[in-house]
Amino acid sequence: MTADAEQTPLSRDLVSLTKPRIISLLLVTTAAPMYAAGSPSWLTVLLVMIGGYLMAGGANAVNMYLDRDIDDVMARTRLRPIPSGRMAPIQVLAFGVACATFATWMLAYFVNVLTGMLALAGFYFYVFIYTRWLKRSSPQNIVIGGAAGAFPPLVGWAAVTGTLDVTALLLFLIVFYWTPPHFWALALLKQVDYGRARVPMAPLVWGERETMHQMVWYTVILLALTLLPALYGAFGLLYLLSAVVLGALLMGGVLRVLSAARRGAPWTGPAWWVYKYSLLYLALLFLAMAVDRAITR
Repeated sequence: MTADAEQTPLSRDLVSLTKPRIISLLLVTTAAPMYAAGSPSWLTVLLVMIGGYLMAGGANAVNMYLDRDIDDVMARTRLRPIPSGRMAPIQVLAFGVACATFATWMLAYFVNVLTGMLALAGFYFYVFIYTRWLKRSSPQNIVIGGAAGAFPPLVGWAAVTGTLDVTALLLFLIVFYWTPPHFWALALLKQVDYGRARVPMAPLVWGERETMHQMVWYTVILLALTLLPALYGAFGLLYLLSAVVLGALLMGGVLRVLSAARRGAPWTGPAWWVYKYSLLYLALLFLAMAVDRAITR
């Protein structure tokens, strides 16, 4: 056991397995659709937030179990509990499965069965479709596998309405098409790490320039999707203005990355900006949905 393993409390490692910083955005895209769909009680919101955190945290823990070999060779993941020797792989797997199992029961029993099943579907998609299959086999890993991160809006919507409709599916598609430009911005910056781990991320397979072009096209589709709910009346003027302004800033950032590459100028700064801003973009877009519904209800 390393000195680091002796000094880090188990409770801190268990929290780190859930990747709380990543989950915080997932919770926003779960909670905002709840208020966009209706007027949920504080207890329902609390239960869905706890269940959503445990489900996503369990998926992240199982992801670390399955990726323990490549985590050991990537600089940004080398200090995780398994590669650092602080936790045994079987402990991490058991923790992840336990979190997902408890979350499924809690959501199905205290909220509704559809909510529990949708959350569990997101877990399975992330663990088996993305981590186990696509991540190491195809540069489309983020495109298809990114659907796992698009389940939270469905979970939130179903928790309030007990069903899904066109608006809920549009929210799913918004997150789905947001994921590639967001993650590819990071992949462009972490090519050495992914190359060392032999993960076929888009920049390594398609090249930097083609990846940047793909980021532009996915952003175009994303921005079109964000306008649709306002155009058919699901959301009002506040949301529409927010979608236009936030989307214009995102598109400007993506175009700056491509423009810098074409001119032979440094593009790492613009890429970092796109990665960081895209996190804020999605959070503010979903908050705008909830606020818009609150003031027009």
